[in-house]
Amino acid sequence: MQEQYRTLAREGVHETEINRSRFLCALAPVADEREAQEFVARIRREHPTATHNCFAYVLGADASVQKASDDGEPGGTAGVPMLQMLLRREMRYVAAVVTRYYGGVKLGAGGLIRAYGGVVGEALDALGTLTRQRFRLATVTVDHQRAGKLENDLRATGRAVRDVRYADAVTLEIGLPESDVPAFRAWLADATAGTATCELGGEAYGDA
Repeated sequence: MQEQYRTLAREGVHETEINRSRFLCALAPVADEREAQEFVARIRREHPTATHNCFAYVLGADASVQKASDDGEPGGTAGVPMLQMLLRREMRYVAAVVTRYYGGVKLGAGGLIRAYGGVVGEALDALGTLTRQRFRLATVTVDHQRAGKLENDLRATGRAVRDVRYADAVTLEIGLPESDVPAFRAWLADATAGTATCELGGEAYGDA
């Protein structure tokens, strides 16, 4: 698995004008192909009179799913440069739709490639990106007496506390970089005088 990947901070739209053609780039974070396709369909419904609604999306931390469409533009001049910009910026789990309203001036193949790729890059800069880090999930169980201090200590040392559950004992779910697991076990034993247990679970991605 990838140790980390970059994705979009928030959904949004960025607009630019090139030789009287309007280019609107809508970007959204998407979890899977269904979400990506629904986003593309929604943008198309919002712009039914547009000349073109071209799209590209990249899914999977390792970019295992990549799709692009020129939507009537000359082959390879729209969807592919959009996809290439997403990949060049190492973006994952992101869908892009560029809506073009033709302004009467032909851009030529090179101009189209620069326009479609460029507006995606500008939109990424405008909306912002964030990095997601791969974590090993760990469940820490501790008595009520030590739980409050332990939770504070975990947060103070920059460890991601994902969930806290109270029952006979207190269970904290945390995310750890794989390389941090041995050091964390030693730290936990020291911090709780050996009274806490730590069970490793699966893997997930969280904010780096």
